[in-house]
Amino acid sequence: MTGALSKIRVLDLSRVLAGPYCTMILGDLGAEVVKVEAPGGSDETRFWGPPFQNGISAYYLCANRNKKNITLNLKSTEGIDTIKSLIQESDVIIHNFKTGTMERFGIDYESLEKLNPGIVYCSITGFGETGPYKELPGYDFIIQAMSGLMSITGDEHSGPQKVGVAITDILTGMYAAIGIQAALLEREKSGRGQKLDISLYDSAVSALVNIGSNYLMAQKVPSRLGNQHANIVPYQTFETMDGHMVIAIGNDNQFKAFCTILGKEQYSEDERFKTNPKRVENRDTIVPLIQKVLLTKPTSYWLDRCHEHNIPCGPIQNLQDVTDDPQLHAREMFWEMEHPTAGVIKMIGSPLKLSRTPVTLRHHPPNPGEHNVELLDSLKVNREK
Repeated sequence: MTGALSKIRVLDLSRVLAGPYCTMILGDLGAEVVKVEAPGGSDETRFWGPPFQNGISAYYLCANRNKKNITLNLKSTEGIDTIKSLIQESDVIIHNFKTGTMERFGIDYESLEKLNPGIVYCSITGFGETGPYKELPGYDFIIQAMSGLMSITGDEHSGPQKVGVAITDILTGMYAAIGIQAALLEREKSGRGQKLDISLYDSAVSALVNIGSNYLMAQKVPSRLGNQHANIVPYQTFETMDGHMVIAIGNDNQFKAFCTILGKEQYSEDERFKTNPKRVENRDTIVPLIQKVLLTKPTSYWLDRCHEHNIPCGPIQNLQDVTDDPQLHAREMFWEMEHPTAGVIKMIGSPLKLSRTPVTLRHHPPNPGEHNVELLDSLKVNREK
């Protein structure tokens, strides 16, 4: 079996998370990904830790499997010449340099398109290559702040909160992977590549989804609701006798069944709570009533009862709980492999489950310059041909 993208070569000049996450997705799907760094390794995440395993950071390992690595000095004529030679044998190039950097190197889209008209060229920047912010550096934390995500994360007492992972980097990496694959599909018809201009800011704002739509429709700036839902009640965390859980009631029939579980059938007949719009309107009344009942039993009791009645719910798990979860092991969401420096490394697996061309774990996250001889010798042979 070969991967869905097995005949695609990706030249990856990106670093940190958004770009590497994108190219890891493409690599998992079978593409040959060639990660390009400066001599010695210039991806900052190699040094972001602890934890480290034999000098290799967990952060670097999380986004760089299924790649090869070469080191080039892009400030030298030889380095740029090598990139241009690689471009002629590649399908995709991706970078996350600041706007204008690739132009200064002489490897902007217009220049590379002349060498390879079919090249799909993906630029990832903080704010995009147009507009008044195009020169500004963009980091996930800043983008979370500016995009509105932090304004709706947390509660009225906590103040603005960021998401616990670099979510705008992850979103941008996924959007870039989608866009690259779309451009490759279109190339099958036109024979031509194109340029993708992907920004963290755009990606984060797109993730506002219903909250953004609520504002555009009602022109009401949303408040921070913590673990509550802006449009659905009850849909939040609740405290139980021994912990916390999430209950997510999606419709009025589920609410009626939930009231039966609580032993409070009268709530579902109360005009204040009968429909979801009414429950949203009377959130401050119904939520404390539900909370009072849930405190009388442990989490396991409520989970079992909700599952019996098909009420969406779940425990709040920590990372140990997650890695012990039998469902995730059944789905092969944790991988192990040998690394020449770090030894046996553990990684979170891919959520992409393809029946004929499954994701495969082919290459460990590479050391700087690990494939210089293999790839540069191959270039030399191809030139001689």
